[in-house]
Amino acid sequence: MHPAPLFDAATHAGRWIEDYLSRAPAHDMIRAGPVAPWQAMFEELAAVASDDLGHARERVQRHATDIGTGFRIIGDGEERPWPVSPVPLLIDGAEWAGIAAGVRQRAELLERVTADLYGPGRLVADGTIPAALVTGSPLFLRPMVGLDPPGGRHLQFVGIDLARGPTGEWRVLADHLRAPAGAGYALENRLAVARTLGGLQDKLNIQRHAPFFTAFRAGIAALCKRTDPRIGLLTPGRFNPSYPEQAHLARYLGLLLVEGADLAALEGKVYVRTIAGLKRIDALWRRLDPRLLDPLAFDTHSQIGVPGLIDAYADGEVVLANAPGAGVLEAPAFAAFMPTLARAMLGESLLLPTIATWWCAGAAQRAHVEANLDRLTIGPAFGHLPLGLADHASRADLLADLARRPQDYVGQEEVALSTMPAVVGDRLEPRPFVLRVFAARGGDDEWVVMPGGFGRIGEHPRATVAAIGEGLWSADVCIHGPDPVTPVSLLTALDSLHVRRNPGTLPSRVADNFYWLGRYLERGEALLGAIRVLLGNSIDIDGGAVLPPATLGKLVGMIVGAGAAAHPANLSRSTLTGFARTAMEDEGWQSVATVNRHARAIGEASRDRLSADMVRLLEAPFPAQRGMLERAGSLQRRYAAIAGLSAEHMVRNESWRFHDLGRRIERAMASARALRLFGMADGARGGGHDDLSTLLDLADSQISYRQRYPTGIARVPVVDLVALDPGNPRSLAFQAARIAEHVATLPVLGDDDMAEPQQAHATALMATIATADAATLNPDTLGDVERRLGTLSDAIARRYFLQGAEPLRAVGLTLA
Repeated sequence: MHPAPLFDAATHAGRWIEDYLSRAPAHDMIRAGPVAPWQAMFEELAAVASDDLGHARERVQRHATDIGTGFRIIGDGEERPWPVSPVPLLIDGAEWAGIAAGVRQRAELLERVTADLYGPGRLVADGTIPAALVTGSPLFLRPMVGLDPPGGRHLQFVGIDLARGPTGEWRVLADHLRAPAGAGYALENRLAVARTLGGLQDKLNIQRHAPFFTAFRAGIAALCKRTDPRIGLLTPGRFNPSYPEQAHLARYLGLLLVEGADLAALEGKVYVRTIAGLKRIDALWRRLDPRLLDPLAFDTHSQIGVPGLIDAYADGEVVLANAPGAGVLEAPAFAAFMPTLARAMLGESLLLPTIATWWCAGAAQRAHVEANLDRLTIGPAFGHLPLGLADHASRADLLADLARRPQDYVGQEEVALSTMPAVVGDRLEPRPFVLRVFAARGGDDEWVVMPGGFGRIGEHPRATVAAIGEGLWSADVCIHGPDPVTPVSLLTALDSLHVRRNPGTLPSRVADNFYWLGRYLERGEALLGAIRVLLGNSIDIDGGAVLPPATLGKLVGMIVGAGAAAHPANLSRSTLTGFARTAMEDEGWQSVATVNRHARAIGEASRDRLSADMVRLLEAPFPAQRGMLERAGSLQRRYAAIAGLSAEHMVRNESWRFHDLGRRIERAMASARALRLFGMADGARGGGHDDLSTLLDLADSQISYRQRYPTGIARVPVVDLVALDPGNPRSLAFQAARIAEHVATLPVLGDDDMAEPQQAHATALMATIATADAATLNPDTLGDVERRLGTLSDAIARRYFLQGAEPLRAVGLTLA
């Protein structure tokens, strides 16, 4: 026998390139420069995929999923996985140097134009640009005129879309200034591709992203008044299409991820509402539409802004990156004036030319567009689709609307795009791409360009700029060169001596989310336990119902009391089957599916503080097993896995403490309710053999009881184990002790060493249970325990969580 030939990655890579170039157009990126870097990249890919390119695509996608990368299309209820191509876009360092110089020049131009439009207004006064271009734009914010931004700079972070034409020139397609998205996706693409092609960094000396993000963070900090500023990333929330990216960026940069409700503007300063009171915040990297920032300054209908934020900004007490109103330069109509503006403001021509644009407000420009209608892309002048562009049924309709409102339209040249390799099926295919590049102002006030960015790859082989849309895949963009790259990272250096055990500021909203995540998970687990007891004892067991009607009726009443289903007409097998299905799946009730949805929503909103494994478990779809008992068991095992992650993987910080506090309060309420129904001595209320066995099942304490009392079930030992045994993690006493411990550890506002209401309620609850006796425990005492738990929960919410627009909930608080 002859040994199998060794796999030759270099040979496979050469074959892929040869086959690819047989179909690639003349302006493809592989043809644009030396083939050697592409050969090295494909050798790495072959080492991972062998001869199966589809496997490489699946592998890089799996890494992206592990990182937690996702996005949401507006109108979609579910997030989608971020589509990453296993083939990065390679750009030589020498070519990139020219691109970076052009991006820095354009960023400085955008800064100077913005400063003039909201300051002296010379560009309009001397006729360099028409007044209608500015005042006619919905992106121009009049309240910002005359306001000097803190540090004197309007822009700290910009995104610029570039396209490479057939002759190799790079041109600007669009500027992004309001809330430039994509830097986090560029970072996540790099992580996913680096995990897939592990040797590529050293082979090609790929420039790293970390120095760019370090410079950006230093640039914002340099504009703040305090030497150790608190910086936040202001997000619209989890329904924003790029929320996963924002959460990843906040975690990577060490920023506080905040929403408008987390902030309060008081006495000219901005604070974040935390469990320890109000904490000063010095800068916000905003991803919120500027019109929604402050209902007192802009849109009065905004429900997600911060009243008084712009006053604090005007006083120089909070930095906003970027300044509200900078988005006026995003309008496509401005592209027509960029060459003129560059000469007027910089005294030089653009290094990166803008895609040729004609604003139809001018008679000559409109005539040119009308004469070349078939060769131009007609678009909205100010970023919003005009009525005619959306609804015209014919060329005549469009021309008629152009005549009525020419200022609403621009015409832009159609640019054929260069192509790059993409994995389509099991082979490499040429696909057009566009590139988004980012520039940030560093701590020395100079513009720094991210080496790379992220590419969007079109679906159709001959797509133009107008047709590529958002693209089908995204690609890592690697800038390579001959010189080794210093391994810079935002991660702590190995020889660092700095130690920190405090995880930082915990906003009230986050504490609220973690508390209710614990309650929902425990509520779902308790409801599943009741459903499993119902299914196992009345539906799926041979011989019909095992539980007597009285016990079965109490079990049904417990599920009904939880709001999971309506009371069934009878206790027949078929009726209970439908009842259990409703309690499991019907989101019109407080079913298991509904509880899952609530927990999942909190998980999506807490990506910056939860592990990817926990988020993945929370987002997992409802089990698809055919039998309800099997499905309930699968779900309960998932709940157990989440509980294990929180118990063994979450650091014991305040986030975990609120999460566990929610669990303990919910479990205590369920235990008290079950004890009252199934554990009391009165035969009408419970206490019989079947009731006590059901109580042990609900408390997950059957094994513990059998080990202690092998001779059989008795009421007092069962009640002692479920209610009063401090060593049973399912008992009422255990929950009370953990609740008191958590509440005693949480921060207090007063300095008089007196117990706050939540602490007093927790102490009273523990005392009530500690002094109880299993033989005399009665429904009234258990009812009192339930009421105390509700009062305690209200006190915790009142003290630590957001209450509408109220900024403070105690006197004597020092603002920090």
